[in-house]
Amino acid sequence: MARNGGVRGGSSRSVQADSRRLPPEVWSVAIVLILGTFMAILDTTIVNVALEPLTRDLHTKLVTIQWVVTGYLLSIAAVIPLCGWLTRRVGPKPVYLVSMVVFTVGSACCGLAHSVGELIGFRVLQGLGGGVIAPVGQMILVKVSGPRNLPRVMSAYGVPTILAPIFGPTVGGLLIVHAGWRAIFFVNVPIGIVAVVMGLRKLPDEARRPGEPIDFFGLALIGAGLVGVTYGLSQVSVPGSASLRVALPISLGVVLMTGFVLRSLRVKFPLLDMRLYANKVFSRASIATFGLGGALTGNSVLMPLYLQGVRGENALNTGLLCAPRGFGALVGTWLSGRMMERLGTGRTAAIGVSLVLLLTCPYIPLGAHTSYLYICVVMVLQGFGIGLSIMPAQTAAYRALRPEQIPDATPQQNIVMRVGSSIGTAILIAVLSHGLAKAGASAPAQASAFGVTYVWLVGISAVALVAAVYLNILERRQPAVVNEEPVDLGELQAEIG
Repeated sequence: MARNGGVRGGSSRSVQADSRRLPPEVWSVAIVLILGTFMAILDTTIVNVALEPLTRDLHTKLVTIQWVVTGYLLSIAAVIPLCGWLTRRVGPKPVYLVSMVVFTVGSACCGLAHSVGELIGFRVLQGLGGGVIAPVGQMILVKVSGPRNLPRVMSAYGVPTILAPIFGPTVGGLLIVHAGWRAIFFVNVPIGIVAVVMGLRKLPDEARRPGEPIDFFGLALIGAGLVGVTYGLSQVSVPGSASLRVALPISLGVVLMTGFVLRSLRVKFPLLDMRLYANKVFSRASIATFGLGGALTGNSVLMPLYLQGVRGENALNTGLLCAPRGFGALVGTWLSGRMMERLGTGRTAAIGVSLVLLLTCPYIPLGAHTSYLYICVVMVLQGFGIGLSIMPAQTAAYRALRPEQIPDATPQQNIVMRVGSSIGTAILIAVLSHGLAKAGASAPAQASAFGVTYVWLVGISAVALVAAVYLNILERRQPAVVNEEPVDLGELQAEIG
């Protein structure tokens, strides 16, 4: 009898494991979306280490070449609010494929540019495609996987979201040293072609709502508002920027975005549904994502500046020394899916953010001769916390919504993370610049300025931690409102229609 009971128990576990196994077609969709998202997000940081050779080869100044980065960020900010309306009007698959083509063509043109004006213009074109790829890709993935499978699929999708900005300087440094700056753009072309071909075959077709009008006035408000905030924050790190040049566009952007929110609550067909924030789980998850965006980008910005400014490392060595954080993030992101299934999204996010906060503290006593082994070990552990936190926070937001709300939620989550990244970076750069100005040429004093800046980074991480803890409490009180069954690809069109 004991033997029979053991067989039945083993059979039950086998059936349960089979029921959790994702269908191959879901993984096929995920692979297509991961390719595109990794490429688009990588280009937000891969160019950072190329500014010096670009300045030299294109015979221009750093203030001008900075627009290669700023123009890309501004075009992304301008196009993200359109994602929800475009996918409802045209369908996610065509929007995703067209954005991939635009990004790939823009990348090729950037590699062929022969003047700084051409390069900036093509970077704007590249950003118009890249800004759509991540939110629309996430939208498709959330619908296809279904809430039951969402933790595992989102942990896989989190790989490009988290690793791309971390590995960007490393990849950029290697390509520039061995192939020149044009290679950082040309590398996107074969990947983009493969992603488009695979997308034509693997991505599901969905129902459309062609009769829904676009709120042009709302688009103008949110588009101009995001561009204003993004531009103002980007100018914080530009040498010689006046305070008015920073404060004026940020203030104007905030006013326009506030007007957009008020308008969205009144019109029949808003560009983005701001009522989603009435859902406490979604709003707290968004605050956590906002803080994590600042923590992720802040960590990615500060350490390269320390290694180059205080320790005198070149771009390649800096990229290689920053790589350990990426490996830690890879393990954390992979493990986050399993932890979400066992502990829940809120608790997993809270554990991850706690690690990020605690493991930022060892950087506070940084000196001019701190051991690289010490720095790299902390990086690995900190990266693990980052990987364990971002995807659970976003997964919690999506699981709290109904399927028809996803097209409005994904662009908003991307906007929240991007604005959090920009604000966090601006705060840290302002604090660091003030500290370095007082430090002068003294390496120990400069290292101390970085330590003070890391104290501020602990504060930014604390914002995310408070939201993640509250998210965990809410999640335990109220279950997700969506159906727990995964979406069948063959029935997706009928369900959405």
